[in-house]
Amino acid sequence: MLPMRRRTYFSLGTTISILFTILSTAIAQQPYPPTTEHPAPAWFVDVALKAGITVRNVNGGVESKRYIIESTGSGVAIIDYDRDGWPDIFLVNGSTLPNQTTDEKPTSHLFHNNHDGTFTDVTAKAGLVATGWGQGACVGDYDNDGFDDLYVTDYGKNRLFHNQGNGTFKEVAEQAGVAGTGKEWGTGCAFVDYDRDGKLDIAVANYVHFDLAKTPAPGQAAACIWKGVPVMCGPRGLPGAPNVLFHNLGDGKFEDVSKTSGFEATTAHYCFSITTLDYNDDGWPDMYVACDSTPAILYRNNHNSTFTDVGGEAGVAFNEDGREQAGMGSTAADYDGDGKLDLFKTNFSDDTSTLYHNNGDGTYTDMTFPAGLGINTDALGWGTMFADVDNDGWPDLLLANGHVYPEVDSEKLGASYREPRFLYSNLGNGKFKDVSKVSGPGLTTPQSGRGLAIADLFNDGRLEAVVNNLSDRPMLLVNLAKNQNHWLGLKLTGTASNRDAIGAHVTVHGTQRAWVDEVRSGSSYNSSSDLRVHFGLGAETTVKDIEIRWPSGAVEKFDPPAKVDQYVSLTEGKGHAASAQLP
Repeated sequence: MLPMRRRTYFSLGTTISILFTILSTAIAQQPYPPTTEHPAPAWFVDVALKAGITVRNVNGGVESKRYIIESTGSGVAIIDYDRDGWPDIFLVNGSTLPNQTTDEKPTSHLFHNNHDGTFTDVTAKAGLVATGWGQGACVGDYDNDGFDDLYVTDYGKNRLFHNQGNGTFKEVAEQAGVAGTGKEWGTGCAFVDYDRDGKLDIAVANYVHFDLAKTPAPGQAAACIWKGVPVMCGPRGLPGAPNVLFHNLGDGKFEDVSKTSGFEATTAHYCFSITTLDYNDDGWPDMYVACDSTPAILYRNNHNSTFTDVGGEAGVAFNEDGREQAGMGSTAADYDGDGKLDLFKTNFSDDTSTLYHNNGDGTYTDMTFPAGLGINTDALGWGTMFADVDNDGWPDLLLANGHVYPEVDSEKLGASYREPRFLYSNLGNGKFKDVSKVSGPGLTTPQSGRGLAIADLFNDGRLEAVVNNLSDRPMLLVNLAKNQNHWLGLKLTGTASNRDAIGAHVTVHGTQRAWVDEVRSGSSYNSSSDLRVHFGLGAETTVKDIEIRWPSGAVEKFDPPAKVDQYVSLTEGKGHAASAQLP
């Protein structure tokens, strides 16, 4: 166990008191209230327009995509930037090619949660106006000052926005040492304390080295033909870019440890999303990376600041046929209630998504077809998250879809450029049911979706989804189907661990069963969801206790809350020390 380190945080008791007051008011108000008019488990509607989120995503041309940089889209990050207990929304934005013009310079946007179901664009006020070809974003308090920061990946140099605690951010990537060279095309990212020293490090997935001047036009190379039709080139035929790991030195500085950690050893991959998880349950954070047209990567943490890619031997690099896939997004959860974290990955069209079941011995088994997920092969999946949309205690799957080639419509290539979103309902027996077509217009309305993030935006126990659509307006999906199930939300604060407790392994023991999950930054497709941990409890109205394995290695049990259907704040060092402490 690492030694405890003292930190001072102002008005913590007052902050928690205010938080519970806010949450009680939220549940009473309940914006966009659910009704019994809609069938369970879900009836999703898009309320983005009503909520005031109308900014358009810019990624090159709208109906024509000549280069791959125009097709990959942008992510979403959920961040309570002003620490008022209400999750806010950060939408990453792209840019235009040199020969394209637009009325204004594109910028990413921060939307402040107004606590009433609406949001206000505070981008300029927060100091976040910055034009660049943004790809992904992740959230974490890298300097442990109590205010969450933002890391944004780019085609070009990446950006680190330091939260100054007064509603504004300052871009500090260069001085912090995390901007990168500008040659790599950054995609997914995650804050993670890989060496468990109490300071959040930054992992970055890279796609390709992309040079517009040297990239062939559609149809000019063998890799630029798809189903006999000239299309944009890549990623095959383009030089791959190694992934990057930045170690937090403290005092706002980072060191590039990509080589010494073994992170850079995974060459010849085209990588997107990063999902952190302790896949082998040894108390040290590992990382799963979805890669396009190449095997996925599973970085096993060797406990000595190094990593080894064990994707092949663990069974998560390929599908059950031993074939590499074109991975886009990824997510982790215990979908079958056995206490182990499983993995799900979205892939290119003419293929299935992939569900990997954790066997509990460091290996996984592809359960895509037994679980009923070997369907919808015409869709091209991007952002995805396990999310218990009806709080029945079994995490469901949400997927954002959309093709990369506009030509699929004009040439009638067996797919659609704009596609619906999918909801796979978890039946609680290891199987899922596709309920997408009967779960509301928020799912069936076609879009070319990319980033997707999950959060209880209105603090009423329902999980919302924010989807960043390519070259279009975003969606804010709210579930209007009412149910009688219960839930519990946890906000963790580390002391010896990083303050956000990213990497904490949480077990909620109920009267009939247990639920597990972890606090994580990143995941989905180049996105970052609510750092609070949400558990659907089904019919359970009480829990026995809550066990937390903190990133520091400490293991504590906390007494059950007086009631469920609320958010509870738990702080490291305030629980009962468990007998099993990790080394």
